[in-house]
Amino acid sequence: MTVVVAGASGLIGSSLVASLRADGHEVITLVRRESRASTEVTWQPQLGGSGATVELRATLEGADAVVNLAGAGVAEKRWDDAYRQQILDSRVAATTCLATAMSEATHRPRVFVSGSASGYYGDTGPVAVDESGAAGHTFLARVCVAWEGAALLARDAGIRVANIRTGTVADSDGGAFGRLLPVVRLGVGGRLGSGKQWWSLISLRDEVAAIRHIIDHDSIVGPVNLAAPEQVTNADLTSALGRALHRPTLAFVPRIALRAVLGDFADELLIDQRMTPKVLTDTGFAFQDPTVAAVIDDLLSGS
Repeated sequence: MTVVVAGASGLIGSSLVASLRADGHEVITLVRRESRASTEVTWQPQLGGSGATVELRATLEGADAVVNLAGAGVAEKRWDDAYRQQILDSRVAATTCLATAMSEATHRPRVFVSGSASGYYGDTGPVAVDESGAAGHTFLARVCVAWEGAALLARDAGIRVANIRTGTVADSDGGAFGRLLPVVRLGVGGRLGSGKQWWSLISLRDEVAAIRHIIDHDSIVGPVNLAAPEQVTNADLTSALGRALHRPTLAFVPRIALRAVLGDFADELLIDQRMTPKVLTDTGFAFQDPTVAAVIDDLLSGS
């Protein structure tokens, strides 16, 4: 199988590429710098549809699957107006570029797995939502709606499209946990705000396995929630990490402090993001880490 991956240098993308190659699949990665290997192709996602060059179309021609994980990291910088725009534009432009190139191919990929996030649902409240849940009204919800909408060109060209609404990926090398874990290890960790907000976690290995499951199952179309079956509140997660690391977690970070460091992103961390992986479970996906305890064990075993 030949798989083209955009966003291959990120936390999820690099693990996905390694997993596919370990099983003997051909993986071509899209890079924005000059290519350095035969398995790399340079592209210009910031140009949107006009970035669908002849070389990119040739790369996608005949590929079995395309996985799009490209986009500016939401937790990489403090949010201001300029970075909010970058978060939106980077996702929509990359998706538009890929969808345009695929739609113009003669032998089109059979599946386009395109990124999205749990942020699609906005504030879910305490009840977990499945893929039929409505879009929310937060900034990230609006980003996800536009992000998923940009993939419709590929769907209209007859390509199977799956939008992966990823929750919080638990890994010590990046993302939210890359910042949270060192603080807990130092014994100064604690809940964020009230700590009552729900988070939907998924281990990195389940995230990668779920993407591969989606590629392999032709019945999976549309949104797919990528989260473990068991969700957890921020306070309970912090306590569980503390117990596992034998560290106190008595501190707490007030909203005002979070906003000082993260800007508007703080507001996204303090709302309920609770979703259930109905499509994955209905199609027989077997989670390696279905519970919060298992997610934490996997996290710490690799940290």
